[in-house]
Amino acid sequence: MDASAALQAAASRAGLELLADLDPVAPPLMWSEAFSALHEAHWRGAATRELTDATRSRLLAGPVARRQPARLHLEAWSVADRLGWARTYDAEYVALALLLRCPLLTIDERLRRGAGRVVEIVGPSDL
Repeated sequence: MDASAALQAAASRAGLELLADLDPVAPPLMWSEAFSALHEAHWRGAATRELTDATRSRLLAGPVARRQPARLHLEAWSVADRLGWARTYDAEYVALALLLRCPLLTIDERLRRGAGRVVEIVGPSDL
């Protein structure tokens, strides 16, 4: 799962727990991106401290397992090349899905459009 999906799920009390039966995984980058987005939302005044604190706690305690296979960064580089992306951040999510042979859960439409050519993409409504 990517940070967009994790944040949406963690914003509700039961969100991440509903995913537990799916054994969700993410690269370590997901937590950095999610925390950055939460901090920015609070900094901009778009989210209260209570909401960001609760969401952050649920992210940390949630059922998402960190996975960093040895080839993750090289595979992300390859994915970025294949998809014509300058950065490898989003490619890490795609690379992990490819390496683990699993679908990628995201709500990011840009990622869905681009990565859908190389990996199965699912959204919350597909679950």
